[in-house]
Amino acid sequence: MENQTYPILINLLAALVGAAGQYLYKAGSQRLKEVPLYLNWQIITGAALFTLVMGLFIWAFKLGGKISVTYPMYATTFIWGCILGILIDKEAWNIGQLVGLTLVIVGISTIAYYSNNVLN
Repeated sequence: MENQTYPILINLLAALVGAAGQYLYKAGSQRLKEVPLYLNWQIITGAALFTLVMGLFIWAFKLGGKISVTYPMYATTFIWGCILGILIDKEAWNIGQLVGLTLVIVGISTIAYYSNNVLN
């Protein structure tokens, strides 16, 4: 079995890039009444970032990434999105979000830890 370290790291980077793209979609959507879609740099940049995310997925798979191991790492996009909302938009957060994000981290960490162990 191929080592999953680099594919995991690539998908973690993809999650950060994806969260930035989602944030740009949100920011751009708030300007759609003022700026047409084709001139909205935030939405265009968000789409470019999601294209980059797909390229990162392909790179991770080319390096031998297993979809059952690497793709769950992309779930960290929930964490990055929450952090962006709280830090940049000053969105309120609550204990439910904290518990949910903790569960995401525990799940991702468990998958990564056991990525080279196979149950058959």
